[in-house]
Amino acid sequence: MTRVAVNGATGRMGTTVIETAADRGLEVVVGFDVEAGEVSGVPVVESDDIAATLDEYEVDVVVDFSIPASTLPLAAACAETGTALVVGTTGFDEDEMASLKDASERTALLKATNFSQGIQVLQRLVGEAVATLDDYDLELMETHHNGKVDAPSGTANTLLETVQKERDVDPVYGREGHAPREDDEIGVFARRAGDIRGEHELILAGNDEVLSLSHRAEDRGVFAAGALDAADWLDGRDAGWYDFGAVVDA
Repeated sequence: MTRVAVNGATGRMGTTVIETAADRGLEVVVGFDVEAGEVSGVPVVESDDIAATLDEYEVDVVVDFSIPASTLPLAAACAETGTALVVGTTGFDEDEMASLKDASERTALLKATNFSQGIQVLQRLVGEAVATLDDYDLELMETHHNGKVDAPSGTANTLLETVQKERDVDPVYGREGHAPREDDEIGVFARRAGDIRGEHELILAGNDEVLSLSHRAEDRGVFAAGALDAADWLDGRDAGWYDFGAVVDA
């Protein structure tokens, strides 16, 4: 059985990962967070030496849902110990992404902005639709719970990247006042309210019709299950940079 550690163990996603692990056939043996404690019987440590803790608990894979400042030292420790790492944290800048890439040269690292199988399919449909309807106007919208920090969401940015692979468009983040639409733009909008798990929609409008491609997560358990599936798939693989699409296709 794959032995898993969870970084950000007391957060919304970390707790859900711990609670979901047994159903996916994995064992969570330790968690990391800013304060020591326990989540569903799993010890949570505030480790000054992450590498030593990974060795002590014989961790095979770490699942990370935290913040970039917490992920980076974790990635370095995983690279040092050869522990595989699944990263669900978003909001990295270019230098931080480079650090993750460096870590992947020494251990298996899988990063995704979203661990929903449906979102993976949505990305592929978005690419096909944007390439086919190449003169339609584009608008991208996302909605999340009121505690989400980064905006737009990592998933929205991934969808935007998918669009930009097919069309030369510039993002316009919201509109205000006199703001006529330009042909080479895509509107990007972020909404925050309540406990919404995650909604993403791309609309393509033109030729007197509108095509809407959307996805809505009903429960954050879908992301936990996907991350755990990724952890199980990643265990034992060679050092390198992996993406969730390979897990969905496996």
